[in-house]
Amino acid sequence: MYLKQFVRSDIGCAAYLIASAGGAAAVVDPRLDMVDEILAEAGREGFSIRYVIETHTHADHVSGHHEIVRRTGATVAIHADAGVAYPHHPLHDGDELVLDELRLRVLHTPGHRPEHIALAAIDGSRGDDPWLVLTGDSLFVGDVARPDLAIPGVEGARTLYHSLHERLLTLPDGTLVYPTHVSGSLCGRVTSRMPLSTIGYERRSNPGLLIDEEEFVRFTTEGLPERPPNLLRIVALNKAAHPFSWQPPQPLPPDAVAERAAAGAVVLDVRSAAAFRAGHLAGAINVDLDGGQFQNRVGLIVPADANLIIVADTDAEVPRAAEALAVIGFDRVNGYLAGGIAAWRDAGFQLVSLESVAAHELARLLRDDPRLLVVDVREPAEWEEGHIEGALSIPFYRIVAEHDRLPADRPLAVICAGGTRSVIAASLLQAHGRRDVLNVSDGMDGWRAAGLPVVAGVPAGAR
Repeated sequence: MYLKQFVRSDIGCAAYLIASAGGAAAVVDPRLDMVDEILAEAGREGFSIRYVIETHTHADHVSGHHEIVRRTGATVAIHADAGVAYPHHPLHDGDELVLDELRLRVLHTPGHRPEHIALAAIDGSRGDDPWLVLTGDSLFVGDVARPDLAIPGVEGARTLYHSLHERLLTLPDGTLVYPTHVSGSLCGRVTSRMPLSTIGYERRSNPGLLIDEEEFVRFTTEGLPERPPNLLRIVALNKAAHPFSWQPPQPLPPDAVAERAAAGAVVLDVRSAAAFRAGHLAGAINVDLDGGQFQNRVGLIVPADANLIIVADTDAEVPRAAEALAVIGFDRVNGYLAGGIAAWRDAGFQLVSLESVAAHELARLLRDDPRLLVVDVREPAEWEEGHIEGALSIPFYRIVAEHDRLPADRPLAVICAGGTRSVIAASLLQAHGRRDVLNVSDGMDGWRAAGLPVVAGVPAGAR
């Protein structure tokens, strides 16, 4: 048996190519932007892809199953309850997909979604016990799936509890565990960067498996991260009869960018926070392409039907940004600023900047100006661990919706952990007309490193 894992760390996605010794193969949970890499690997190994298997209908990324079918003639296999519109082989609990000596046994494991399955891989040339299990979004390394994306959270949690204990934990302890998500995913609170585990190790050490059902319900429904952005749209795209279609953006001269921005297009600046602070287009929103969680962060602050214009450091970076946006269902990236910021400046257009200070300088400013309000845009759990006394807690993706909590007569100092999310939030405030915004470039990390005081506690209104 052959197995290869393909990982995208941006939002923690993993896909798999699994094959028999004779070369009959299946692809499991392929993401849209993994298709070329997976097919190239299959070609190098001489594999014939017979199936594309979805453990469930994904809510955080657009699948590549349509493209693999188009290019290989493979059959999509998914649980019969998925309700998809495309041709497929419907799966049921206990079914086996046979690839020569390799058998992929279907374990119906609802909870994350009603149609969710895991796949126990059995190499008949070695024995009848599963060698490994592809757990999809049910069991992660050190965590379990969130249960609130398709049905009410409590109902999903109870279903997931029984799926884990009555299906997955009945496998032998030595069974290797390969999940569809690793650190970075919003489909759970998984933080481990380990690509695999074993049933036995998870049984003994996974916090979600060491508690009874009532505790499990609380564990899996409280303190969850934000739901994956564009969830409903992405699910609909992944169920659709036809593939998701997107086109690479076209280069635009500065005057065309200015016209489209004036007409309502969203200017998405994907440069680093430092580059954005130094100079950017008025009204632009900054999400660093290489700052981590790019897709999730864009999806949380930009509507999927927005007309987008990309600003990047170089034109060569634009296709990567556009493909990353396509992964979360953005198909209206209408253009990009050809030549980047230099072209904008050379054409005579002005740039605006975002004033920034280091954390130790913020401490002095707070002593000198009691009107200065610190806005902490980290997650509530980060705030609870320690924040600046008197600061206001608003996660970066809520800064526009909760703008009325920001006094118009007080200047703002926006802070996060290290200075990336604070620039996102500050750019949103600037885009909505606030000019009295200061960014804390080294964030709470810098504040703590300077030995400055923090207080702990739950954000007002959080519970």
